[in-house]
Amino acid sequence: MLNVLGSPAVAPILMLIASNAFMTFAWYGHLKFPDRALWLVVLASWGIAFFEYCLAVPANRIGHQVYSAAELKTIQEVVTLGVFALFSVFWLGEKLTVNHAIGFALICAGAFFVFKAPIEVG
Repeated sequence: MLNVLGSPAVAPILMLIASNAFMTFAWYGHLKFPDRALWLVVLASWGIAFFEYCLAVPANRIGHQVYSAAELKTIQEVVTLGVFALFSVFWLGEKLTVNHAIGFALICAGAFFVFKAPIEVG
């Protein structure tokens, strides 16, 4: 089990999930505290973003052993949507609508085509 989690195919995905959690808090966590000074939330966000980079950069380096750059970016975007959806519901207390679900599904459909074998034209 540990070999699978540490593999170049799985470890980057786990690291990107964790990095996205940090980045989502860095970008949107302050929205719960509108009374804080902007300069303070910017500094706090930079501090949180440091940990995102500490995970995202190695995740991409490790992942590039088995994924193309386009595939890594696609994984990143799909993970971002999932993390953000959970964050917006549980941290910000916002509701997800059917429109959000449809939009997310369309993005996931695009991800499917990134990972699908190339379509021959002509």
